[in-house]
Amino acid sequence: MTMEIRKLRPGDDLFAVSRVYEESWREAYRGLLPQEYLDSIPFGKWVPYLEQAGRESLLLLEGEKIVGTASCCASRMPELAGWGEIASIYLLPEYWGNGWGKALLSAAVKQLESMGYRDLFLWVLEGNQRARAFYERMGFRPSGAYAEDEIGGMPVREIQYRLERTDNLCRLPK
Repeated sequence: MTMEIRKLRPGDDLFAVSRVYEESWREAYRGLLPQEYLDSIPFGKWVPYLEQAGRESLLLLEGEKIVGTASCCASRMPELAGWGEIASIYLLPEYWGNGWGKALLSAAVKQLESMGYRDLFLWVLEGNQRARAFYERMGFRPSGAYAEDEIGGMPVREIQYRLERTDNLCRLPK
């Protein structure tokens, strides 16, 4: 099958996109968030977020099947005004480790650049070693900033990663 990455379009199945988030959360955050919370994520939880103004959602498709998604936008943090933010990137767990996440992250970076952002950041759960290693392989580095949050009644720490820039263009590994 061939892979395609494109922007979310009117008429796309938002529940299929939400399913990518739901299944990815259940697998990626097993042991990091309360299992009861992960098991209770409702079908369609992310549908309301997919068409928010100012947010670009990208889809990763294998044929007609939505297998991944990424969301990017202007920084949601006032202190990083002028920065682009990768708000999310998720693939169905059975697609992890095949290089498609790299292609999806690269597409999100390119989307932010096309929106005029040079400096980029994202957040990752501190304990999510798999994701942190992925972002580091892709050139992102911890900035030293972190945020305390609560998910499913459990306190969590999110670590901010920034893409180090050497010139006006993003240099992602091939």
